[in-house]
Amino acid sequence: MIGTLNALVDLVDRTTDEPIDLAGFARSHGTTEYHLRRMFASLAGMPFSEYVRRRRMTLAATDLVSSHTGLLDLAVRYGYSSVEAFGRAFRTVHGVSPSDVRAHGGPFETQAVLRFRLIVEGSRPMDVTITDRPAFVLAGHAAQVPLIYEGVNPHIQQHIASIAPEEHARLKSLNDTEPAGILAITDGSEPDAPEGILVTYLHGVALQHDSTVPADLSGIPVTAGAWATFRSSGPFPQTLQKTWAATATEWFPSNPWRLRPGPTFVRYLELTASYADAEIWMPVERA
Repeated sequence: MIGTLNALVDLVDRTTDEPIDLAGFARSHGTTEYHLRRMFASLAGMPFSEYVRRRRMTLAATDLVSSHTGLLDLAVRYGYSSVEAFGRAFRTVHGVSPSDVRAHGGPFETQAVLRFRLIVEGSRPMDVTITDRPAFVLAGHAAQVPLIYEGVNPHIQQHIASIAPEEHARLKSLNDTEPAGILAITDGSEPDAPEGILVTYLHGVALQHDSTVPADLSGIPVTAGAWATFRSSGPFPQTLQKTWAATATEWFPSNPWRLRPGPTFVRYLELTASYADAEIWMPVERA
């Protein structure tokens, strides 16, 4: 996977005037677009599409100050059909217009070429279990919340606090298949979704695929397949979020598994205001 990501970065600099065929690239490297986008975003700290835009606008800024190429020609060179569209993208990245950079030589921001490296420290083994599960349904109380990668998500906290105590007992009584207990479920986002985008958060439980979901609850059907379950114990939410990040930086690059589309969720075995013993469930398939 590390070699594939570096080959993708090289492709970005070679292909500036048209969209990157990410699906075709993924197939040619024996992986999937879904997994590739997820791993790129996790390791780079930005969606692939954002890296492409930043890198192209970096190259465009260099061309502006080092050549006399017309703005329309530059727009076409970097994949835009009009000077206006090119100008909007340029200003979004650099905060100034192309004409300002041409006239004054800057200022503009630079997106360096990314290089991915796998550093194996071996300081902490990851506790992971792979299981095959039949199809099931996730059912519970849903809300649209902004995606937050670090720290406690106050929108999720507010949603859970709005659920009556008796509803938690009711959800547990509906749970008729593994994984057991109340689940914190995230669904509906792109694999490389940026922070702040709205996603579906479901406070719910797992039901057998043919069980009836009560009319007042939301349901998410889940296809049969393999699941990687990562155990995480320690200060909350820091340890859980570090374990989540380590799946991308340590586990997936060195194991023959990749993510497949589907919801991810957390099963809390013990949870207090400052401590959590939990399992992170991710849908996977053999790479």
